[in-house]
Amino acid sequence: MPQLRKDPVSNRWVIISTNRSKKPTDFMDGYDHEKKGGFCPFCYGNESKTAGEITAIRPSCSAPNTPGWEVRVIPNNFPVLMVEGELNRRGDGMYDMMDGIGAHEVIIETPEHDKNLADLPYEQVQKIIWIYKQRSQDLKNDSRFEYLLIFRNHGAAAGATISHPHSQLIATPIIPKRVFEEYSGAKQYFEYKERCVFCDVIRQEMKDAKRVILENKHFIAFAPFAPRFPFETWIIPKVHSADFMAINEEQSFELAKILKDTLLKIKGALNDPPYNYIIHTAPLRKTDGLFSHWHIEIIPKLTKVAGFEWGSGFYINPTTPEEAAKFLKEVEI
Repeated sequence: MPQLRKDPVSNRWVIISTNRSKKPTDFMDGYDHEKKGGFCPFCYGNESKTAGEITAIRPSCSAPNTPGWEVRVIPNNFPVLMVEGELNRRGDGMYDMMDGIGAHEVIIETPEHDKNLADLPYEQVQKIIWIYKQRSQDLKNDSRFEYLLIFRNHGAAAGATISHPHSQLIATPIIPKRVFEEYSGAKQYFEYKERCVFCDVIRQEMKDAKRVILENKHFIAFAPFAPRFPFETWIIPKVHSADFMAINEEQSFELAKILKDTLLKIKGALNDPPYNYIIHTAPLRKTDGLFSHWHIEIIPKLTKVAGFEWGSGFYINPTTPEEAAKFLKEVEI
């Protein structure tokens, strides 16, 4: 029997379609691996082929835009928003508009072209996380920006146009709709129960232990109760924290471990599927620490969104989160 499940944060309903159920192994060959080869501007030695770097981790103290880096940040060559200019908010009759002001940066995660983030050492993943924090802190100082979204596209089906390991950061002059809905849902829950909805979710998941995949001192990885997609996974700090930028060095290493290990389990279980991950954190100018709780959402690209989903707002997921979590938990890494 299919189930309707409600997400307690966004109040979004999803359909767990057990009558068209798919086992974890059914997803193994549902996508094509991209072919690698040819020129890559992100590779070691090609630094002059990209825009000038914004910052980098360079233990050798080498000069900018030269070899010697471990993690490198550059402007996106084809930014969705531009740093230069003013917002110029205006109306045209009933329609509102503003100029496309923001920032769009690329974090090149390693000099090694053929490495998956899941294959990198914990220390390297920690450096990537620390760069996320540093760039976020810097961009927060720009009063034009309201939100910072850090995300990673792995594989062509997930939107990656270059196979070299990289993630991206986009600063926007408004709070994105998806983030606003989540933020508003968490605020509404807090106003009603005087508790953080994410903290309640963590307590429930640790009590039930049916959807937990991994945990360590500071973080828990689990399949959410009402996932939009098969094998959707969340990583969330156990202790309440609204702002990703508050992460300290010890926490960043624990995050590196659970992020790498979770991705390694997904890679092993599903034959290295394309995926997206996103970091949801508090809006820059509304960092109310009572009900915001930052987290990472990992979404393997195993199914397609079609007409019913677009028309109704429902998502149809053919795999229960309990089955997905059990399968991932049992994967040896």
